[in-house]
Order: sequence, then C-alpha cells, then structure tokens
Amino acid sequence: MTTQVLGTAFDELTDIQRTAAEWSEGALLVLAGPGSGKTRVLTCRIARLLESSMDQHFRVLALTFTNRAANEMSSRVDTLTPNLHGRANICTFHGFCAQILRQHGVHLAIKPDFSIYSQIEDRRGILKDALVRNGQHESATSVQWLLPTIDLLKAQLVEPKDARERIEATNGDLAMNAEVVAQAYQLYEQELRRINALDFHSLILEANRLFGYPALKRHIQGSYPYWLIDEFQDTNGAQYKLLRTMAADGFRNVFAVADDDQTIFEWNGANARRIRDFVADFDSKTIQFPTNFRCPPSIVEAANRLVLYNSNRIREKLQTSSGRDASQGLYRERIVYREFESEIQEAAGIAGEIKNLDHDARGRTAVLARNTALLESTSGALRQNGIPAAIAKRRDDFLSPQMRWLVACLRQVQRPMDVRNISLLADTFARFAGGAVDPDDLIARADTQGVTYLAAWMHSAGETAAPGISQSLLGLTEQLVSGSKDHRATVNQVLNQFESQDQDAALNDDLKAWRKIEREIRETRGPVPLDQFLQELDMRSKESAVAPGTVYLATIHGAKGREFETVYLMGMAEEILPSWHSIKKGDGSAELEEERRACFVAITRARERLVLSRARSYQGWAKAPSRFLAEMGVDML
Repeated sequence: MTTQVLGTAFDELTDIQRTAAEWSEGALLVLAGPGSGKTRVLTCRIARLLESSMDQHFRVLALTFTNRAANEMSSRVDTLTPNLHGRANICTFHGFCAQILRQHGVHLAIKPDFSIYSQIEDRRGILKDALVRNGQHESATSVQWLLPTIDLLKAQLVEPKDARERIEATNGDLAMNAEVVAQAYQLYEQELRRINALDFHSLILEANRLFGYPALKRHIQGSYPYWLIDEFQDTNGAQYKLLRTMAADGFRNVFAVADDDQTIFEWNGANARRIRDFVADFDSKTIQFPTNFRCPPSIVEAANRLVLYNSNRIREKLQTSSGRDASQGLYRERIVYREFESEIQEAAGIAGEIKNLDHDARGRTAVLARNTALLESTSGALRQNGIPAAIAKRRDDFLSPQMRWLVACLRQVQRPMDVRNISLLADTFARFAGGAVDPDDLIARADTQGVTYLAAWMHSAGETAAPGISQSLLGLTEQLVSGSKDHRATVNQVLNQFESQDQDAALNDDLKAWRKIEREIRETRGPVPLDQFLQELDMRSKESAVAPGTVYLATIHGAKGREFETVYLMGMAEEILPSWHSIKKGDGSAELEEERRACFVAITRARERLVLSRARSYQGWAKAPSRFLAEMGVDML
C-alpha cells in the first residue's frame, strides 16, 4: 500500500513525469533540462520500486556524480519510504566501485581495507618510491610527466600489460617513450599493491576488470535489477564502458536522465554523443521533460535562444517552456545587464549591489564566472563591504595540522607499517603540539624493538611533547592502537579536545567539515568500520558548510546542479566567456559549443533574477561584449 507521503509526491507529478516514474522494465532515456523535476522523478521512481516489492530483497542502484547529489537523493527517498531506504544504494560512480572492490576485490588481490590516494603529492611520492625501489632513474621532472601519462592510460581503462601497445599506436612524441611509460606504470601499480592502496583512477579501472568475471556480473544484475543514472551526459568513456561491462549479456533495466545542452565536462571525457550511444546500445525508449519549473519565462526564453546556436544537439529535442507565470516572482526585471570599465570596477559594482540585499537574500545569491580569478576579485570586494562570501572549491585534504594528524593516526592504525604516513603523522603533530621526532629514528627504533611505527612514535613523542593537550592526545592515540575503545568514541574525544582549545580559522573550518562528512556517512552508510570510514573520507571534499547569509561564489562548472534566487554571471566578454581558446577554434567548433552550453548552465541556475555583467577591459586588454549576449537577445543599451 502506497504511503501518504509517496502518494502525495506522485499526485504532484505532471503526466509525463509520472509516466517516467512508473516506468517498469527496459531501458529509458529521460531528456530533462534545467528545473524540469528530474530529481523528484528519480526519487519517486526509486521509492515506487521499493514499495511495490516489500516482500522481496533486491536493491535499487542509483549512480550520480557528486556526494552532494547522492546525499540529497538519499534524503528524499528516506522521506518517501522511511522503512525501505536501506534497499536503495545511492552513490557516486567511484563510491560504488569502492564498495564492489571492498566486497570482491580479493579476486584481483585487493584487500578490503585498501587506502585511496587522491592527492597528487602522495601519488608522486608513490611513483618515486616505485622507481627507486626497482633501481630506476627518477627525478622530479620524470615523475611529473610520467604520472599524468599513467593517469591518462587509466582513464582509458588501459592496463599496464597493454600500455606499450596503446602508446605506440598514438604515433606521437610519446610513442618514442612507450617502453619507459609502460615500465613505470607497471612499477607504480606494483607499489600500490604492496602498500594495499588504489588511486582515484584505479577505482573505475579495477571495478571494470572485476566485472569481467561472469559470476560477479550475474550477481550484481540479480542483486540490483534496476539501475538509475543521474546526469548521464557527464559520464566519461571509462564510466560508460564500466556500465556496458556491468550490463553485458542483455541487461536492459537502465533508467538514464540526461540533457545534452548541459554537457560541460568534455575536458573530463564527457560527450553529448554518448547519449545517442546509450539509446543504440541499450535499445532505449525516450521521454522528454520540456518544462522548466525553476526559471521565469524571460530566462527560459533567453536560454532557448542561446542554445539554438549550437548545431550538435539532439535533433528531436523539444523547445523548453517555462512552468512559471510571468507575473509571479520577486522581481519585475528578470534579466539585467551591467557594464563596467574594468574587472576591478565590475567586482566592486557587484559587491555594492549585493550589499543592499538583506542577510537572508545574500544567502540565496550566487556569483558565477568562467574562471576563478574573477571570483577572487569579487570575494575581496564583498569582504571589504563586510559581506561574508565563500568561493566553492573542492578540497581533498584538511587545512589544519591537527586534523591532518588525526587522519594520519587512523590510517596508521589501519596500516601499521606505512612509512610515508608515519612521517606525515610525526610532522603534523610537532607543528601544533611540539614533540618533534625524526621519522628515520623512529622507524629504526621500531625495527630494532619489533614494535609498530605508531607505538615507536608515541614513545618518542611522549618524551619530548609539551604537557597538557599533547599528553592527552597521546593517551587517546594509545586507545586507538590498543583497540580498547570503538574508534568513533575515541575520535570524538580527540575532536572535543580540539574544540575545547583556542582555534584558528583553519582548525575551526576543518572541525565543521569533519562533523559534516561524519554525519553524511552515518546517514547514507550507517555505522561503518574504520577502513570503510577512511575510504569514504578519502573520496569526499573537505570543505565545510557555509554559514547562513554567505554569498556563494563558484565557477560555472562548480555551480552545476545548484539553483539560486539571484545569479550574477560575470565576465560576459569575448575571450572570457567564450574563452580565447574556443574562439580560436572557430564558429561551430566543439570547444565554442561547449562554452555556449556553459553559459546556458549558468543562466538557468537563477530562480528569480539574472544579472549579466562585463567589463570593457580585463587586465588592461579591451574586450568586446560576449557574442552570447546578442544570441540571448539581451538589450545592451
């Protein structure tokens, strides 16, 4: 029996949305533009599948591209079907691959408690160690060009045994070094295996290898008979190949939501043609959501005009209409154009306008730009006006030595003989608590005495660390090592110690970020063992939630998937948006069309008001108005 909440949610769907949400068997492509209710349909479909099968034990798999999107979908499904949420596995592609490798990676000699290395410096260090360990010549220069090449091979799902052949087939300058790259790649992978680690690209590569086992593939298809893919246009070649490998032997229950007009990650391998590939490869039916319920009619009209200049669109695509009444809303002028003399004046002008908004309205406002430099200038101008502002950036590590030390402690508990990590642990502790320890000395002591590196460090730091919090933290570390207490309880004691002390901005920010991540993992994965917690931590960005009333600043790519009451889009000038590189490629080029799609994504983030601005010069160079302004029909007089 359908719950009242789920019944109400279905009643609020349009006819075409309900058709998609009630889709049963076979592949379906949903072409859903901005503000068309795709997340509502995805979550209603998941909830319906779960509730109509209460006496069954299968799970529903939903894949997306950010943990933020996965958390939002999980929360909605939990609201619709609170007792069945555990049967929905909603996660990112990389998160799903990590799960599969934890459960079945032993077939590839991958232990379940593997670490995930995402930071470039760590990975360079691993490659350097691999080369030195095997008597190979290494230098900073060689590592810096070898690692990106290895990453490229992994992104194409090329294994070390096939690397030389693939490189030689390129016939470029790299082909001359095919043997060097192939050997370095092999050594790098061996070193990762030796320390029981994977890098970020390995997750997709190894999962794809794993699904080469027919029994595992059948197991996944049986356990997850329904798959949903959010933002399908963002899939790169490796992710799509993984999907094809998983669905081999005729599996077709794949529900993909996509919008070719929002394909803005071609630099990461995304391509609008993959939508057509999906229809052909999965024999998919297609449904379109042509109504934008987010933006007022004037913004929808401008977006329609803009994107029609792109020739590489799905021909059958319906023109989007607004589901909003033109007379409804907060602002009479929905699209406003501003022009300034320089980028400094542009930033100051935007900050001056935002200053006139009240506290709550500022928190519903975003400033978007094609590049970070413009955002930094605007952030400075906002702060000069006493307005809190935050530039959205992914952060793969914590900023404070305290939190980096805590993570290093947890990792050392998992990997007692990790030489690289114990050096980081000793260094970060010394930076905030004293007790400097030479890593080489403690490693020698550990080897001589037959104890772990962490035990040797605790003994050495205990002799030199200052009293007070230092000694208290050492005592809590000993609890982690002994396993006498659950790691969550001990970690909370450490966090409480940090929170009880005077905090600088970095530690305060990190503490908020940790609490946020910890809460998200608990809500989506439940209580997890330490090894899984660390894997989840490695895959999540470490920035903290912003305070209410904070103006959100982001690149266009960083703002995708979000919406705001008011959007300021800066830098609407030739060689800024569109970029100089895309203009050089010429009209009709893939690069220029992607820039136009980026502009389309930016303007459709606005729920009420869109402010477009440009400067007549940037860094002293005169710039013409962006061609996109004329294409949208913006009055520049």
